[in-house]
Amino acid sequence: MKRIKVALLVWVVLSAMLPASSLNAQETSGKIQWLTWEQATEAFDKQKKKMIVNVYTDWCGWCKRMDETTFEEPAIAKFLNNYFYPVKFDAEQKNPLIYNEKSFKYIKNGTKGYHELAVELLKGRLSFPSIVFIDEDMNVIQAIPGFKSASEFEQIITYFAKDYYKSTPWSAFLKSYKPVLVSDKH
Repeated sequence: MKRIKVALLVWVVLSAMLPASSLNAQETSGKIQWLTWEQATEAFDKQKKKMIVNVYTDWCGWCKRMDETTFEEPAIAKFLNNYFYPVKFDAEQKNPLIYNEKSFKYIKNGTKGYHELAVELLKGRLSFPSIVFIDEDMNVIQAIPGFKSASEFEQIITYFAKDYYKSTPWSAFLKSYKPVLVSDKH
């Protein structure tokens, strides 16, 4: 009996000393919990939730700037983690992916190439960075190209997360929108 108590005490102490899971660490550090396409679709199969897909390339300077500014804003990160499955998708990745029961693959084009899923999500307009909103039925709501500051991005993600896009024109939404997440410092 004494051995069990000692073992239990050692286990409790060691458990307390171990780092939290990466998901919990990301939640407390205010970071976006970026998922791969495969992770997001697997989570989606268990619980329906909108997806937000950050379509980027490694060579894209504006993509890097958005990563370093907009996506580093803790309030933006928390909002994305709560309302969406946030996906970071390299438009030049080589592994095949499934979307709506169709397989998409990498297409070599000269010395570079592109992923067919990027073409599908962006309706053929490959522009980076682009943010794609996908609804709970796995349909693309809209793709939005270009760098967005945190304050601009707040408006956009609120519009889609809270379903304003279903009943309110963007121009009307903008007139009545009051920033909640970030200040206008960006």
